[in-house]
Amino acid sequence: MPAYRAPFWLPGGDLQTIYPAVCIRKPDVAFRRERWDTPCGQDFIDVDFVDGARPDSPFLMLFHGLEGSSDSHYARGLMAAVQARGWHGAIPHFRGCSGEANLAPRFYHSGDAEELDWIIRRLRPRFKGPFYVAGVSLGGNALLRWLGEQQHGAELVNAAVSVSAPLDLAAGGAALSSGFNRVYTRMFLETLKPKALAKLERFPGLFDRAALLASKDLYSFDNVVTAPLHGYRDTDDYWHRASAKHVLHDITVPTLVLNARNDPFLPGKHLPQSASRAVTLEYPATGGHVGFPVGPFPGHNDWLPRRILHFFDHAAGKAGTRAPAASQLCQA
Repeated sequence: MPAYRAPFWLPGGDLQTIYPAVCIRKPDVAFRRERWDTPCGQDFIDVDFVDGARPDSPFLMLFHGLEGSSDSHYARGLMAAVQARGWHGAIPHFRGCSGEANLAPRFYHSGDAEELDWIIRRLRPRFKGPFYVAGVSLGGNALLRWLGEQQHGAELVNAAVSVSAPLDLAAGGAALSSGFNRVYTRMFLETLKPKALAKLERFPGLFDRAALLASKDLYSFDNVVTAPLHGYRDTDDYWHRASAKHVLHDITVPTLVLNARNDPFLPGKHLPQSASRAVTLEYPATGGHVGFPVGPFPGHNDWLPRRILHFFDHAAGKAGTRAPAASQLCQA
Protein backbone atom coordinates (compact mmCIF):
# COMPACT_ATOMS: atom_id res chain seq x y z
CA MET A 1 0.00 0.00 0.00
CA PRO A 2 1.41 3.46 -0.86
CA ALA A 3 2.91 5.46 2.00
CA TYR A 4 0.80 8.33 3.30
CA ARG A 5 1.25 11.79 1.80
CA ALA A 6 -0.91 14.72 2.80
CA PRO A 7 -2.79 16.62 0.05
CA PHE A 8 -1.06 19.82 -1.04
CA TRP A 9 -4.11 21.92 -0.12
CA LEU A 10 -3.97 20.86 3.55
CA PRO A 11 -0.53 21.80 4.89
CA GLY A 12 0.69 21.34 8.45
CA GLY A 13 -0.04 19.02 11.34
CA ASP A 14 -2.75 21.17 12.88
CA LEU A 15 -4.85 21.41 9.72
CA GLN A 16 -4.31 17.70 9.07
CA THR A 17 -5.62 17.04 12.61
CA ILE A 18 -8.57 19.41 12.78
CA TYR A 19 -9.97 19.33 9.25
CA PRO A 20 -10.60 15.54 9.07
CA ALA A 21 -12.26 15.60 12.48
CA VAL A 22 -14.67 18.48 11.87
CA CYS A 23 -15.02 19.11 8.13
CA ILE A 24 -15.22 15.72 6.44
CA ARG A 25 -18.55 13.92 6.66
CA LYS A 26 -18.54 10.80 8.81
CA PRO A 27 -20.07 7.66 7.27
CA ASP A 28 -23.25 6.20 8.71
CA VAL A 29 -22.77 3.05 10.77
CA ALA A 30 -25.50 0.89 12.30
CA PHE A 31 -24.28 0.01 15.80
CA ARG A 32 -25.81 -2.44 18.25
CA ARG A 33 -25.07 -1.57 21.89
CA GLU A 34 -24.45 -3.93 24.78
CA ARG A 35 -24.02 -2.82 28.39
CA TRP A 36 -21.67 -4.91 30.50
CA ASP A 37 -21.30 -4.96 34.25
CA THR A 38 -17.68 -4.62 35.31
CA PRO A 39 -15.99 -7.48 37.22
CA CYS A 40 -16.41 -5.62 40.52
CA GLY A 41 -20.18 -5.50 39.95
CA GLN A 42 -20.31 -1.80 40.78
CA ASP A 43 -19.89 -0.17 37.38
CA PHE A 44 -20.56 -0.69 33.66
CA ILE A 45 -19.19 -0.07 30.19
CA ASP A 46 -21.08 0.25 26.90
CA VAL A 47 -19.84 -1.64 23.83
CA ASP A 48 -21.07 -0.77 20.33
CA PHE A 49 -21.04 -3.63 17.81
CA VAL A 50 -21.15 -4.11 14.07
CA ASP A 51 -22.41 -7.60 13.24
CA GLY A 52 -20.56 -9.56 10.56
CA ALA A 53 -21.88 -11.61 7.68
CA ARG A 54 -20.81 -15.00 9.03
CA PRO A 55 -19.91 -16.43 12.44
CA ASP A 56 -16.33 -17.03 11.30
CA SER A 57 -15.83 -13.58 9.76
CA PRO A 58 -12.83 -11.65 11.14
CA PHE A 59 -13.39 -9.45 14.18
CA LEU A 60 -11.87 -6.00 14.74
CA MET A 61 -12.09 -4.10 18.03
CA LEU A 62 -11.15 -0.44 18.37
CA PHE A 63 -10.19 1.37 21.57
CA HIS A 64 -10.93 5.09 21.16
CA GLY A 65 -8.91 8.12 22.25
CA LEU A 66 -9.22 10.64 25.08
CA GLU A 67 -12.88 11.71 25.32
CA GLY A 68 -13.65 9.81 22.11
CA SER A 69 -16.46 7.36 21.38
CA SER A 70 -18.00 5.26 18.64
CA ASP A 71 -19.11 8.57 17.09
CA SER A 72 -15.54 9.84 16.60
CA HIS A 73 -14.60 10.36 12.96
CA TYR A 74 -11.91 7.67 13.00
CA ALA A 75 -14.24 5.18 14.73
CA ARG A 76 -17.07 5.66 12.26
CA GLY A 77 -14.64 5.51 9.35
CA LEU A 78 -13.05 2.25 10.47
CA MET A 79 -16.31 0.55 11.42
CA ALA A 80 -17.88 1.54 8.08
CA ALA A 81 -14.99 -0.23 6.35
CA VAL A 82 -15.42 -3.23 8.66
CA GLN A 83 -19.14 -3.34 7.89
CA ALA A 84 -18.50 -3.11 4.14
CA ARG A 85 -16.27 -6.19 4.36
CA GLY A 86 -18.83 -8.20 6.29
CA TRP A 87 -16.54 -8.37 9.33
CA HIS A 88 -17.56 -8.17 12.97
CA GLY A 89 -16.53 -5.01 14.83
CA ALA A 90 -16.75 -3.52 18.30
CA ILE A 91 -15.93 -0.25 20.03
CA PRO A 92 -15.80 -0.56 23.83
CA HIS A 93 -16.29 2.81 25.50
CA PHE A 94 -13.94 3.76 28.26
CA ARG A 95 -15.82 4.52 31.45
CA GLY A 96 -17.84 7.71 31.19
CA CYS A 97 -17.42 8.06 27.40
CA SER A 98 -20.63 6.45 26.09
CA GLY A 99 -22.91 9.37 26.90
CA GLU A 100 -23.68 8.35 30.48
CA ALA A 101 -21.55 8.83 33.59
CA ASN A 102 -20.04 5.70 35.03
CA LEU A 103 -20.88 4.69 38.60
CA ALA A 104 -17.50 4.07 40.26
CA PRO A 105 -14.89 6.65 41.34
CA ARG A 106 -12.43 5.64 38.61
CA PHE A 107 -12.32 7.04 35.08
CA TYR A 108 -9.91 5.71 32.46
CA HIS A 109 -6.29 6.46 31.61
CA SER A 110 -3.47 5.95 29.11
CA GLY A 111 -2.04 2.91 30.87
CA ASP A 112 -5.35 1.12 31.47
CA ALA A 113 -4.02 -2.33 30.44
CA GLU A 114 -6.05 -4.11 33.12
CA GLU A 115 -9.30 -2.75 31.71
CA LEU A 116 -8.32 -3.78 28.17
CA ASP A 117 -7.36 -7.26 29.36
CA TRP A 118 -10.83 -7.83 30.81
CA ILE A 119 -12.56 -6.58 27.66
CA ILE A 120 -10.39 -8.52 25.21
CA ARG A 121 -10.60 -11.77 27.14
CA ARG A 122 -14.37 -11.46 27.49
CA LEU A 123 -14.83 -10.92 23.75
CA ARG A 124 -12.32 -13.40 22.35
CA PRO A 125 -14.40 -16.59 22.91
CA ARG A 126 -17.38 -15.05 21.07
CA PHE A 127 -15.63 -14.89 17.69
CA LYS A 128 -14.32 -17.88 15.72
CA GLY A 129 -12.37 -16.05 13.03
CA PRO A 130 -9.22 -13.90 13.15
CA PHE A 131 -9.27 -11.46 16.07
CA TYR A 132 -7.72 -8.03 15.55
CA VAL A 133 -7.39 -5.06 17.89
CA ALA A 134 -6.67 -1.40 17.14
CA GLY A 135 -6.28 1.61 19.37
CA VAL A 136 -6.25 5.33 18.65
CA SER A 137 -4.37 7.98 20.63
CA LEU A 138 -4.93 7.20 24.35
CA GLY A 139 -6.52 3.89 23.32
CA GLY A 140 -3.47 3.10 21.21
CA ASN A 141 -1.11 3.74 24.11
CA ALA A 142 -3.22 1.58 26.44
CA LEU A 143 -3.29 -1.19 23.80
CA LEU A 144 0.50 -1.14 23.44
CA ARG A 145 0.84 -1.26 27.23
CA TRP A 146 -1.40 -4.35 27.28
CA LEU A 147 0.52 -6.03 24.47
CA GLY A 148 3.87 -5.34 26.14
CA GLU A 149 2.80 -6.28 29.65
CA GLN A 150 1.11 -9.50 28.54
CA GLN A 151 3.89 -10.48 26.09
CA HIS A 152 3.09 -14.06 24.91
CA GLY A 153 -0.14 -13.89 26.93
CA ALA A 154 -1.45 -11.40 24.36
CA GLU A 155 -1.22 -13.91 21.52
CA LEU A 156 -4.94 -14.64 21.72
CA VAL A 157 -4.96 -11.55 19.45
CA ASN A 158 -3.82 -12.21 15.87
CA ALA A 159 -2.50 -8.70 15.18
CA ALA A 160 -2.77 -5.14 16.50
CA VAL A 161 -2.52 -1.55 15.26
CA SER A 162 -1.84 1.60 17.26
CA VAL A 163 -2.55 4.99 15.65
CA SER A 164 -1.21 8.33 16.92
CA ALA A 165 -0.50 6.96 20.38
CA PRO A 166 1.22 9.34 22.84
CA LEU A 167 4.12 6.90 23.23
CA ASP A 168 5.99 9.34 25.48
CA LEU A 169 3.31 10.90 27.69
CA ALA A 170 5.60 13.47 29.27
CA ALA A 171 6.79 14.75 25.89
CA GLY A 172 3.21 14.78 24.60
CA GLY A 173 1.95 16.59 27.68
CA ALA A 174 4.62 19.25 27.30
CA ALA A 175 3.74 19.69 23.62
CA LEU A 176 0.05 20.17 24.45
CA SER A 177 0.86 22.84 27.04
CA SER A 178 2.42 25.35 24.68
CA GLY A 179 1.53 27.56 21.74
CA PHE A 180 -1.42 26.74 19.49
CA ASN A 181 -1.63 23.26 21.07
CA ARG A 182 -3.34 24.80 24.08
CA VAL A 183 -6.46 24.79 21.87
CA TYR A 184 -6.50 20.99 22.08
CA THR A 185 -5.95 21.09 25.84
CA ARG A 186 -8.89 23.47 26.33
CA MET A 187 -11.07 21.17 24.19
CA PHE A 188 -10.26 18.17 26.37
CA LEU A 189 -10.74 20.08 29.64
CA GLU A 190 -14.14 21.36 28.49
CA THR A 191 -15.50 17.81 28.88
CA LEU A 192 -13.11 16.36 31.46
CA LYS A 193 -13.75 19.02 34.11
CA PRO A 194 -17.57 18.69 34.12
CA LYS A 195 -17.24 14.92 34.35
CA ALA A 196 -14.85 15.27 37.28
CA LEU A 197 -17.13 17.76 39.04
CA ALA A 198 -20.11 15.42 38.63
CA LYS A 199 -18.03 12.60 40.08
CA LEU A 200 -17.06 14.81 43.02
CA GLU A 201 -20.75 15.41 43.77
CA ARG A 202 -21.30 11.65 43.86
CA PHE A 203 -18.15 11.01 45.90
CA PRO A 204 -17.46 14.04 48.14
CA GLY A 205 -13.81 14.45 49.04
CA LEU A 206 -12.57 12.30 46.17
CA PHE A 207 -10.18 15.07 45.14
CA ASP A 208 -9.58 18.81 45.64
CA ARG A 209 -12.35 20.79 43.92
CA ALA A 210 -10.47 24.09 43.97
CA ALA A 211 -7.38 22.51 42.45
CA LEU A 212 -9.53 20.90 39.75
CA LEU A 213 -11.15 24.22 38.84
CA ALA A 214 -7.73 25.89 38.76
CA SER A 215 -6.21 23.33 36.38
CA LYS A 216 -5.35 24.87 33.03
CA ASP A 217 -3.55 21.99 31.35
CA LEU A 218 -3.52 18.19 31.32
CA TYR A 219 -0.55 18.09 33.69
CA SER A 220 -2.48 19.83 36.47
CA PHE A 221 -5.71 17.92 35.71
CA ASP A 222 -3.91 14.58 35.82
CA ASN A 223 -2.19 15.62 39.05
CA VAL A 224 -5.54 16.28 40.75
CA VAL A 225 -7.75 13.62 39.16
CA THR A 226 -6.27 10.98 36.86
CA ALA A 227 -3.11 10.03 38.74
CA PRO A 228 -4.49 9.63 42.28
CA LEU A 229 -7.72 7.95 41.12
CA HIS A 230 -5.78 5.24 39.32
CA GLY A 231 -2.99 4.45 41.75
CA TYR A 232 -0.24 6.79 40.58
CA ARG A 233 1.68 9.07 42.92
CA ASP A 234 1.32 12.18 40.72
CA THR A 235 1.37 13.23 37.07
CA ASP A 236 5.09 12.59 36.65
CA ASP A 237 4.71 9.07 37.99
CA TYR A 238 1.63 8.45 35.81
CA TRP A 239 3.14 9.82 32.61
CA HIS A 240 6.35 7.86 33.12
CA ARG A 241 4.87 4.49 34.11
CA ALA A 242 1.99 4.57 31.60
CA SER A 243 4.05 5.52 28.52
CA ALA A 244 4.01 2.79 25.88
CA LYS A 245 7.58 3.51 24.77
CA HIS A 246 8.85 1.40 27.68
CA VAL A 247 7.21 -1.84 26.47
CA LEU A 248 7.70 -1.77 22.68
CA HIS A 249 10.53 -4.30 22.94
CA ASP A 250 8.29 -6.72 24.89
CA ILE A 251 5.54 -7.10 22.26
CA THR A 252 5.27 -10.49 20.53
CA VAL A 253 2.01 -10.00 18.58
CA PRO A 254 2.41 -8.58 15.03
CA THR A 255 1.78 -4.87 15.63
CA LEU A 256 1.78 -1.69 13.55
CA VAL A 257 2.66 1.55 15.33
CA LEU A 258 1.56 4.41 13.06
CA ASN A 259 2.44 7.99 14.06
CA ALA A 260 2.84 11.05 11.87
CA ARG A 261 6.03 13.00 12.48
CA ASN A 262 4.05 16.26 12.38
CA ASP A 263 1.53 15.10 14.99
CA PRO A 264 1.05 18.15 17.25
CA PHE A 265 0.28 15.82 20.20
CA LEU A 266 3.71 14.11 19.99
CA PRO A 267 6.36 15.74 17.78
CA GLY A 268 8.43 13.38 15.65
CA LYS A 269 11.66 13.95 17.59
CA HIS A 270 10.12 12.02 20.52
CA LEU A 271 9.13 8.93 18.53
CA PRO A 272 10.93 5.71 19.57
CA GLN A 273 13.37 4.39 16.96
CA SER A 274 13.43 0.72 17.96
CA ALA A 275 11.03 -2.01 19.05
CA SER A 276 10.71 -5.78 19.04
CA ARG A 277 10.87 -7.80 15.81
CA ALA A 278 7.08 -8.16 15.96
CA VAL A 279 6.54 -4.39 15.75
CA THR A 280 6.45 -2.26 12.58
CA LEU A 281 7.20 1.39 13.28
CA GLU A 282 5.65 3.52 10.55
CA TYR A 283 6.30 7.25 10.85
CA PRO A 284 5.14 9.20 7.76
CA ALA A 285 6.24 12.82 7.60
CA THR A 286 2.66 14.12 7.51
CA GLY A 287 -0.81 13.16 8.74
CA GLY A 288 -1.36 15.10 11.94
CA HIS A 289 -3.05 13.48 14.93
CA VAL A 290 -5.44 10.73 13.80
CA GLY A 291 -5.89 12.69 10.60
CA PHE A 292 -4.36 11.27 7.41
CA PRO A 293 -6.85 12.94 4.99
CA VAL A 294 -6.40 12.27 1.27
CA GLY A 295 -7.73 13.30 -2.12
CA PRO A 296 -8.64 16.57 -3.84
CA PHE A 297 -10.67 19.15 -1.93
CA PRO A 298 -12.84 18.57 0.11
CA GLY A 299 -10.96 15.32 0.75
CA HIS A 300 -11.89 12.11 2.51
CA ASN A 301 -10.77 10.00 5.45
CA ASP A 302 -10.47 6.55 3.94
CA TRP A 303 -6.67 6.19 3.93
CA LEU A 304 -6.46 5.32 7.65
CA PRO A 305 -9.11 2.54 7.59
CA ARG A 306 -7.47 1.11 4.45
CA ARG A 307 -4.02 1.18 6.08
CA ILE A 308 -5.28 -0.57 9.21
CA LEU A 309 -7.12 -3.26 7.26
CA HIS A 310 -4.17 -3.72 4.89
CA PHE A 311 -1.93 -4.46 7.86
CA PHE A 312 -4.40 -6.99 9.21
CA ASP A 313 -4.72 -8.62 5.77
CA HIS A 314 -0.93 -8.88 5.62
CA ALA A 315 -0.80 -10.35 9.14
CA ALA A 316 -3.45 -12.93 8.16
CA GLY A 317 -1.31 -13.88 5.17
CA LYS A 318 1.52 -14.64 7.58
CA ALA A 319 -0.60 -16.71 9.94
CA GLY A 320 1.51 -19.00 12.04
CA THR A 321 4.50 -16.66 12.05
CA ARG A 322 4.53 -15.16 15.51
CA ALA A 323 7.78 -13.23 15.12
CA PRO A 324 7.97 -11.64 11.65
CA ALA A 325 11.13 -10.04 10.37
CA ALA A 326 11.72 -6.50 11.53
CA SER A 327 10.23 -3.80 9.35
CA GLN A 328 11.07 -0.35 10.57
CA LEU A 329 9.33 1.98 8.13
CA CYS A 330 10.43 5.28 9.64
CA GLN A 331 9.86 7.58 6.71
CA ALA A 332 11.50 10.98 6.61
